[in-house]
Amino acid sequence: MFIFFSAVDISRDGRMNHWEMENAVALGVALKEAGFQVSQICCSRPSCFDFAARKDDKTVLVKVNSDVDSFPAQSARELKVIASRLSAASLIISQQAHGKPLGDDTVYSRNAVFVVTEKTIKNIALQTANPLIYAGPGGYTVEIDGPLIEKRRKELGLSVGKLAAMIGVSRRTLYGYERGMTRASVTSAYKLAKTLAVPVAKPINVLERTRRQSQCLLIKAKRAIAGKVLLQKIFRKFAFCDISPVHKAPFDFVMNVPNDKYVIVGSVAVNGERNLYSRMEELLSICQVVRAYPVLITEKCKYPSKGVSCVCLDELSVMRTPEDLIASV
Repeated sequence: MFIFFSAVDISRDGRMNHWEMENAVALGVALKEAGFQVSQICCSRPSCFDFAARKDDKTVLVKVNSDVDSFPAQSARELKVIASRLSAASLIISQQAHGKPLGDDTVYSRNAVFVVTEKTIKNIALQTANPLIYAGPGGYTVEIDGPLIEKRRKELGLSVGKLAAMIGVSRRTLYGYERGMTRASVTSAYKLAKTLAVPVAKPINVLERTRRQSQCLLIKAKRAIAGKVLLQKIFRKFAFCDISPVHKAPFDFVMNVPNDKYVIVGSVAVNGERNLYSRMEELLSICQVVRAYPVLITEKCKYPSKGVSCVCLDELSVMRTPEDLIASV
């Protein structure tokens, strides 16, 4: 399972404050105790996630933010893009929204990214409980097992109309439940479970992989590379690959090689960057968790780092395939 976590109560520019760092560290420790492999915390520069963790075959990118309302829509979009490129889920850990505390074992949403409390994700990690309730604009709802409801209704000899009357909904609504066309209110789900004597609620899979994001979401990001010579060269050189520019992360691009052979996560060295080695350590740590190839692109100088493929501009000019980028990893 892969998980990317980002610290609670994040500032607008994505930098972590003291409280965020403490909570990110504590959450990382809890995940390790639950059997997760956890990367270093990403603090070398503003990031839309704080660290990566993995267990089994699940991946998820998580942003921890004390007030989910302060998490920018642009960061949410980038979080989803990175998650989709790494076949991961995207998740925000938060404490409150609209000035009110979030409930445990309940799933919220912010810009199409699931939001849960710290206790909820710990319960999921420990496999002690999965959330059942979804909090949306229309109130609290539950996703129910339609085929099970239909099967049990028929076993009890109940018609659609009879069961609908027993739980206080219309025939059309009950039909929608059985066909998986709509969620049920918490009250209706409780009545269904009690009447049919079966657990009808389906746990919400907050660790489900993020769907592939449309390239239209990346138009603004791609325009932003106009002044970055190295990134321009990489995009032109490997135009046949699926390359996504990244802004709020320790790296600068994610490259999906055709036919999903592997993923390259790359950084571009900025002249005079003081914390480059820290960023490289974070890049390597993340890639070890998500099983991607780390690459550093530089103009002239090479920055030797064990486990990271370092490529200078002259070498890049003669490369033909993505395999050339990772030859020294």
